[in-house]
Amino acid sequence: MKVIGISGLPGSGKSFISKYSIEKGYLVTNMGDVIREEAKKRGEDTGTTATNLRLEHGQYVVAKFTINKVKELIETCPDNENLIIVEGIRSPFEVELFKDAFPDFTLISVFASPLTRFNRISKRGRGDDTQDINSFRLRDKRELEFGIGNVIATSDYIIVNESTFEEYNNKIDTFFDKILNHETIYLQ
Repeated sequence: MKVIGISGLPGSGKSFISKYSIEKGYLVTNMGDVIREEAKKRGEDTGTTATNLRLEHGQYVVAKFTINKVKELIETCPDNENLIIVEGIRSPFEVELFKDAFPDFTLISVFASPLTRFNRISKRGRGDDTQDINSFRLRDKRELEFGIGNVIATSDYIIVNESTFEEYNNKIDTFFDKILNHETIYLQ
């Protein structure tokens, strides 16, 4: 099985790749779900929990939980020559752990401008989203402090998501067609 990580700032389009992957029959796990589940247990907001988990257990905590989840998926589907998608990689530390755990690990990042992302977030209505531009900027700042900017900059592939839904969908189709056929990928 091939493990593909997805990174990108909030509202960039990571979740769409996950939904697309599920429709194609790929297995998907979301690192943010680990944080959301723990935040619910603690009665905290997700940002506070994300920071606290890393302070309490180190920079690798979310990746370690997720890697264990991926290994369980591989064990339960050993004959599956499918893909496992890991959404929400945020730090270089996490990337290194995934590369150590899965030698064929590939990282793709989704990029969209802050204005585009804010507009998407303010419309999607997820529990940890904001309608306030200052809160949005603080969330971006926190994500950047985790090291997500370095993750995006050193990704194996970057998809720019500033265009229409149809164009973005076509870029994702192209990416998966080529990665499954072990072709060189050039996305514009």
